Amino acid sequence: MKRGWFLPIVATLGFGFLYAPIVSLIVFSFNESRLVTVWGGFSTRWYGELLNDGQMLAAAWISLKVATIAATLATVIGTLAAFVLTRFGKFRGKLLMTGMITAPLVMPEVITGLSLLLLFVSMEMLLGWPAGRGLTTVVIAHATFCAAYVAVIAQSRLRDMDESLEEAARDLGAGPVRVFFDITLPVITPALISGWLLAFTLSLDDLVVASFVSGPGASTLPMVIFSKVRLGVSPDVNALATIIIVIVAVAVTIAGVLLMRQSKTAR
Repeated sequence: MKRGWFLPIVATLGFGFLYAPIVSLIVFSFNESRLVTVWGGFSTRWYGELLNDGQMLAAAWISLKVATIAATLATVIGTLAAFVLTRFGKFRGKLLMTGMITAPLVMPEVITGLSLLLLFVSMEMLLGWPAGRGLTTVVIAHATFCAAYVAVIAQSRLRDMDESLEEAARDLGAGPVRVFFDITLPVITPALISGWLLAFTLSLDDLVVASFVSGPGASTLPMVIFSKVRLGVSPDVNALATIIIVIVAVAVTIAGVLLMRQSKTAR
């Protein structure tokens, strides 16, 4: 009996610890008072303030652009790297390549950001590109460390894939490129979608690396929010966070419904 009560209690406490701050944030986004710890009545005032905050909206648009481009680049690079590591057998430098791909997963973000900053400064001195720090350097930096996450996901799916499908296609006369696009790519597409979403989230959430490689006019949303929070939590930040939470919740719900329908159709 005690064992039957223990797990529900622990689960309730755990989920409460995770989601109580989110619920509190959503509630206080409708607070009339500027003080985020004092309830002053229900109001949507801060959502209007958010829509009039040009700096916040510009930063959100920059973050979305950076995350979309970086996630796409990371998916292409990570997929190609995973394909090489899983389908090319043993080759000279494979161990080094594996280590270089997985290194960003365990490398502290401060080290990654500083090393990329030094790289961009050196490239600008030697090649004249990129000219200063801005949107381009942030995209390159995010694509660099996000590609490692995509590579791990794609590599895992490629290892579990039945290689006899590719062998059968080659026996029927298909070339390597056609085998990849007609056989391999459709099979690993769910993993690539997962990798793209993970890369998009990591890029959208990044603060440390972007702080090193960004420049004037390229401040991402986490950078702007962090600068605001340092001076005290502003209610319009709560409003923005609530909008993001609602969008994510709706997207997860839609994805869950589609997966359920797909599983029923497959049955």
